[in-house]
Amino acid sequence: MSFAHISLEAKQKALAELTEVKSLFASRGWFQGTSGNLSIRVGDFTPEDFHFAITASGKDKSLSTPEDFLFVDQTGQPSELTKLKPSAETLIHCEIYKQTGCGAIFHVHTVFNNLVSELFWERKSIPVDGVELIKAFNIWDEEAHIDIPIVSNFAHIPSIVPEVTERLDKRIPGIMLRKHGIYAWGANAFEAKRHLEAFEFLFEYVYRWELLKR
Repeated sequence: MSFAHISLEAKQKALAELTEVKSLFASRGWFQGTSGNLSIRVGDFTPEDFHFAITASGKDKSLSTPEDFLFVDQTGQPSELTKLKPSAETLIHCEIYKQTGCGAIFHVHTVFNNLVSELFWERKSIPVDGVELIKAFNIWDEEAHIDIPIVSNFAHIPSIVPEVTERLDKRIPGIMLRKHGIYAWGANAFEAKRHLEAFEFLFEYVYRWELLKR
């Protein structure tokens, strides 16, 4: 589907949802500096033809302006003429959309997600055992165990993408970039928000539990 054929209503809905989520996450201090990015897919989805709204690069996400977001296509290029620039990390969003078919992706940098990504870097995943909030990912096993994948954090973003493709676990709606931040996704903005909040709780739990064991 071409961008021109996506309804104005769908575009406005995506922008309104991003504005609401951005404001909420900013109030929690999850956008230090100009870090982090948020996106929501619009229109029909096929692996070869989709568009999504994403936060513009270099913006202060604690503020709300008419230039907070832009639309890009499946290659990460702007879907319409704009002076706004998408983040280089847009390519990671593109790959996650292609691999999962999700509807929204939220990415934040926090102290706890950075700490646990380094703490467990050698095993390339963050282990979580039997914590109730694992159920936020629709994993209902008694005393469930999950491993949240960690991938390398290269300055050259395209070098990260193949590792995301290789390590992504479709059972776990998130992937960590080492000493960088979590990408969490869901079928829609509500689900992606729920997943991100669960990940952040689990990261803090895992870090504090590791301290208590020592």
